[in-house]
Amino acid sequence: MSLPALHNTGVLYRRILAQFPQDISVAFAYGSGVFKQHGTSQGQMEKNMLDFVFAVDDPVTWHTMNLLQNRKHYSILKLLGPAMISSIQSDYGASVYYNTLVPVDGRMIKYGVISTESLIDDLLHWKTLYVAGRLHKPVKMLVQNENGKLRAALVSNLKSAVTASILMLPESCSEDDLFLQIAGLSYAGDFRMVIGEDKSKVANIVKDNLQHFKTLYSNILRDCPQLVYKPQQGKLEVDKSPEGQFVQLMALPRTLQQRITKLVDPPGKNRDVEEILLQVAQDPECGTVVQQGISSIVKSSSITQSIKGIATAGLWKTTSYSSKKLMKMWRGSRRKPSVSQMS
Repeated sequence: MSLPALHNTGVLYRRILAQFPQDISVAFAYGSGVFKQHGTSQGQMEKNMLDFVFAVDDPVTWHTMNLLQNRKHYSILKLLGPAMISSIQSDYGASVYYNTLVPVDGRMIKYGVISTESLIDDLLHWKTLYVAGRLHKPVKMLVQNENGKLRAALVSNLKSAVTASILMLPESCSEDDLFLQIAGLSYAGDFRMVIGEDKSKVANIVKDNLQHFKTLYSNILRDCPQLVYKPQQGKLEVDKSPEGQFVQLMALPRTLQQRITKLVDPPGKNRDVEEILLQVAQDPECGTVVQQGISSIVKSSSITQSIKGIATAGLWKTTSYSSKKLMKMWRGSRRKPSVSQMS
């Protein structure tokens, strides 16, 4: 799970992590400040905000300690105390509490806090696909404790990303096609891709990080019984038979199966999930149905998490952060690199 990111960055990350309470089960850095994206120079990259996610076993205790060490990181919600902050974290949006535009050690950072339990739930079941979706793409793993359940969930999440993606791909495709599909899973249905994000974001993530994606997924692709992987040619052949697609659908995370069921099963029928997935497996539009199911998960979590972000960041930081996103989107629209440049 641990991937190389950039040279000479280990000390920077250790210095940043040292500013926080140390009871963290998983910490990773992600995004354009960590991994080079197509069209971004080294100089621009070093100015980009560093994004982190911290998973903690006991959010109330962690926020208690963090409020003592880093009270200025929090919006006015700090007045509500650690128990209420933890409640806001777990009960709303995608179960993540973000502090953004925080100056630490000469860099601007954003960090999200999620409970280890909520992280495992999202990795296994794609309840929100919010943090699970970030972990479909290369990340810089900084801390990972010896939690066997968590380790298994991290691998399960990657396998689910492959399964969902091959259901949406043709019988023959390239590695690049697969990685574009995987990288795009957590953006499907995200309203921020309409306003606020660079439209070429997914292609930019994949284009300059193909080796990272291969490191992350090559073993899973070799072991997947529903496809033939030819790494030398960078090609894949997918089993698109109804039987093969049924096996793939039955292996999808629970929440996605439920969303597909809701899309396909008319009200009042109440057929079981297996029967409905068998029907979907024989449908020529099977991939489209899977795509719609994923979009419905991402849409609801991205909206609720963004609304929550206004409260956790505060109005000034929200306005500042949003304006930077819009500027990035505008710059991206001027570049307009096409996905076809991937091949």
